[in-house]
Amino acid sequence: MNAKVLIVDDTEHVRKMLVDMLELDGFDVVGAAASGHDAVMMADRTDPDVIVMDYRMPEMDGLTTARAVHVRRPEQPIILYTAFLDDELEALAKEAGVAICIGKFEGLNSLERHIAELVRSF
Repeated sequence: MNAKVLIVDDTEHVRKMLVDMLELDGFDVVGAAASGHDAVMMADRTDPDVIVMDYRMPEMDGLTTARAVHVRRPEQPIILYTAFLDDELEALAKEAGVAICIGKFEGLNSLERHIAELVRSF
């Protein structure tokens, strides 16, 4: 089974790069949202196995979005994929229901490995 992934990032070229690279490596990208609001609606519509979400987005950041998703989908695994990762953000993310925090500096291989691990664990 290919993992169904929803990508959430407000930066278009990052969103497109993640979609392209994940699809190239065999993941089924079921959607790509440019905002937290869109992500909440798309999660219901696309039923992803995993959501990969940026932290810093206008209007509704990744933590607020994670909380909103979990109200509607309490078991939804979310990966916070951000360039701004630190211990404080990681603790806040866990409180918001984020399963794993990954710094963008860790690279795409790390992200793909964590997506696969999450899907196997559920």
